[in-house]
Amino acid sequence: MSPAALKKKALDYHRLPKPGKLSVESSKPCSTPDDLSLSYTPGVAQPVLEIAKNPEKAYDYTNKGNLVAVITDGTAILGLGNRGPLAAKPVMEGKAVLFKQFAGIDVFDIEVNAKTPQDFIKVVEAIAPTFGGINLEDIAAPHCFEIEAALKKKLDIPVFHDDQHGTATIICAGLINALHVQGKTLETAKIVCLGAGAAGIASMKLLVAMGARKANILLVDSKGVVHKDRTNLNSFKKGFARKTALRTLADAMNGADVFVGVSGGNLVSSAMVKSMADRPVVFALANPTPEILPEKACAARSDLIMATGRSDFPNQVNNVLGFPFIFRGALDARAKEITQDMLIAAVYALAELAREPVPASVLKAYKLKKLKFGPDYILPKPFDPRLAERVPQAVAKAAKKGMAAAKRRQV
Repeated sequence: MSPAALKKKALDYHRLPKPGKLSVESSKPCSTPDDLSLSYTPGVAQPVLEIAKNPEKAYDYTNKGNLVAVITDGTAILGLGNRGPLAAKPVMEGKAVLFKQFAGIDVFDIEVNAKTPQDFIKVVEAIAPTFGGINLEDIAAPHCFEIEAALKKKLDIPVFHDDQHGTATIICAGLINALHVQGKTLETAKIVCLGAGAAGIASMKLLVAMGARKANILLVDSKGVVHKDRTNLNSFKKGFARKTALRTLADAMNGADVFVGVSGGNLVSSAMVKSMADRPVVFALANPTPEILPEKACAARSDLIMATGRSDFPNQVNNVLGFPFIFRGALDARAKEITQDMLIAAVYALAELAREPVPASVLKAYKLKKLKFGPDYILPKPFDPRLAERVPQAVAKAAKKGMAAAKRRQV
């Protein structure tokens, strides 16, 4: 499809037959006078009084337990940068559609015109009673770290920054499987991460929590390798600063087992890929243009496993594999937060699912004759119906285990 045809198709999709991608529908009948008296006054007074006595009753009498806020300030919109909160609305509506389609979760999208992180935090804190969970989206680093940390402390519902932890979950699941196929382990792999924003730092933190050695990770930003002699590092980058003489991306990639790119297009050369260790793994996840295109990387190395963020290449690293199901599990468990253990449970559920035989319905949906765990299939497909059961169950189990442990500590 030509760029012009794609533009028209996309704009028509969002405009017709009526603008936008969301609408609100009643879950209760309201077609008779009796319905009206129950839906609003005087019947509505009864749940109001019950909730006033016991706030937990909101989960029984309202949609709070199945309602998530997708909230942004529009400072880092889906590879398009800082375009403002209103321009972010199509993305937030799209996120809402995915929550509903894949996990049956209702969403209100909220675009906040906030001049400072503190302003944003105040807004979210003020509206939080409405929701069972908060999904932060498209907020630029480093403010996203500050915002998430503050809201986690202030709120008693799950707060999840998908650009950090959703991306990290899918990267880790894919990387575990890719290393397995390549006959390598996370504990010994030498990893280069290009991109030191929300996704890069969160992904590296989760990999370390799962067994990767921080001494084997080189973080690279727009100024080169993040090393201990640099004086221009924020506190988040400092956590991955290495004592090393390596300075450039090319230096870092020489002999590396893994490259993870969450940065920009065409930043990796064929020579860099050629310099990597035997049987390398390349995750070039910049959208819409990867750090290196698969055909170029595969021409440089025939022994690599390649993943991108795009659906038109094998091994798409797609956040829709994570956030709907992570929230489904958290909401089902009535979790107060989304913990690292819950994310790790999601990682392993995704990784294990990709190793199982693929249902016929998935082959039909993707017009494939066969699909088998291996170099071109390291992650489940988004329309795999098993995702809706496996991942939420794993997340809920981890949540309940964590809550039980917390109760024991309080006794």
